Amino acid sequence: MVHQQKKSSWTKLVLISSALILLLACSVFGAEQEASEITSKMYASIWSLVPPLIAIILALITKEVFSSLFVGIVTGALFYTNFDIKQAFLVIVTDQTEGGLLSNISRSSNAGILIFLVVLGVLVALMNKAGGSAAYGRWASSVIKTRKGALLSTFLLGVMVFVDDYFNCLTVGSVMRPVTDTHQVSRAKLAYIIDATAAPICIIAPISSWAAAVSGVVEGYNGLELFIRAIPYNFYALLTIIAMITLTLLNFDFGPMYRHEHNAQVNNDLYTTSSRPFENASATEITGKGGVIDLVLPVILLIICCIVAMIYTGGFFDGASFVDAFANCQASVALALGSVAALLLTFLLYIPRRVLTFHEFMECLPEGFRAMVPAILILTFAWTLSGITGLLGADMFVAGLLKDSTSILNILLPFFVFLIAVFLAFSTGTSWGTFGILLPIVVPILDPSSELMVITVAATLSGAVAGDHCSPISDTTIMASTGAQCDHISHVSTQLPYAIMVAVVAAVNYILTALIQNWMINLPIAILSLIVTILVIRKIYKPRNA
Repeated sequence: MVHQQKKSSWTKLVLISSALILLLACSVFGAEQEASEITSKMYASIWSLVPPLIAIILALITKEVFSSLFVGIVTGALFYTNFDIKQAFLVIVTDQTEGGLLSNISRSSNAGILIFLVVLGVLVALMNKAGGSAAYGRWASSVIKTRKGALLSTFLLGVMVFVDDYFNCLTVGSVMRPVTDTHQVSRAKLAYIIDATAAPICIIAPISSWAAAVSGVVEGYNGLELFIRAIPYNFYALLTIIAMITLTLLNFDFGPMYRHEHNAQVNNDLYTTSSRPFENASATEITGKGGVIDLVLPVILLIICCIVAMIYTGGFFDGASFVDAFANCQASVALALGSVAALLLTFLLYIPRRVLTFHEFMECLPEGFRAMVPAILILTFAWTLSGITGLLGADMFVAGLLKDSTSILNILLPFFVFLIAVFLAFSTGTSWGTFGILLPIVVPILDPSSELMVITVAATLSGAVAGDHCSPISDTTIMASTGAQCDHISHVSTQLPYAIMVAVVAAVNYILTALIQNWMINLPIAILSLIVTILVIRKIYKPRNA
């Protein structure tokens, strides 16, 4: 009861603080505005970062993601329209601007992701109803005997599914949940493993939607070649993988994660917190007569279909090379095409073999859609908040800070670029948007033949993923929560100490890297410094009673 009162008090305090910020902004910027044209008086100012920060702070304190995002959206719309309530409503709901709800939903790239989510939800429902998930869980439980084995096998599957981070999050989660549940791995820890093998793997995989995105924003250079050269310097991504493996082998957790893991192992409670949106999901699954193949084969078909769709959209069948086709692919369109194709092939796999009846197959369509509704809502709100933040010129404000910093010593440039990328990705919840903004600024100001440019590009990509990992409004973080069927705020709060630890080690190493400029020396130093940091934390960490 006392906890609830404290939570209510915090909520009221934050809401009152948000109202005061709005009143302060009104007093400074408030003015009448014509409906025909909108020129925000807060454009490209520090005020442009206030809406996402309000959403982030509210989400962390109130534990309410939907309301927090909505408050951030409304705040941003009011800032953008100079507090014209009617115009703010139109900006949020209609497609008169690029940041509105309707414009985000109707955008082809976002629509493709939503279609992919729905179809993937249907596939998961089909695999559950056919008995594939139950059969795989029984098989894996007989083969994987330890918690370490369950965690490491989850990591290995995440490495194998490197094509796209969304695909990675949801596929790995649906396949490995039965295994990790058997070994009392908390859902928060599963979400961390999924998140640690999603964006960090994709950002160092030359054949992935991320590599295609990075290559597409670097003009005047061979984007893919630059991407590959930057891989050994992408410290946050590489060190996140090392941290996850080290923590697993040492059987060590700290911060809020320790509480979740301790509770899972001692009390067999996989959720720990009172918020457990997926608690009854496994209870509603139907165990059919299918075998392991009815889980494994649809996943393999999905991977193959998505890869074929990617090279198709990139022009592979029109004469482009395999690498060029990946570099030029339309990832969201390809994921939609690939998932629909995999769904049709799964129909041919199940129905003729009578694993499911036609009626049972059709029942899974709305069931899969319902399972993805929370993720779709959060994604839609997150896209809208990001869009309105863009309308406010947050990217221009941060880019201006970066340009002003180019006069400092080159030795600190990768370090500062990393910090700016972390802050921008954390505030906006998008790593793609972050490196899409910063790379066109970073690349032209440096000598293209210098190793420093490669290091700075890597720092940009590394910081984008780090900020994305820390942000509760990140779409990838949301997908990791969905894939693990974990409460989203629980995932964010438990992952945050690990992400901060790795980010600090990466930031320090970028200073040293700018001095040495040799990845064969710098990468081992970075790895060693992270392992030493984990061992020191393990030595001094005194967990409170779970």
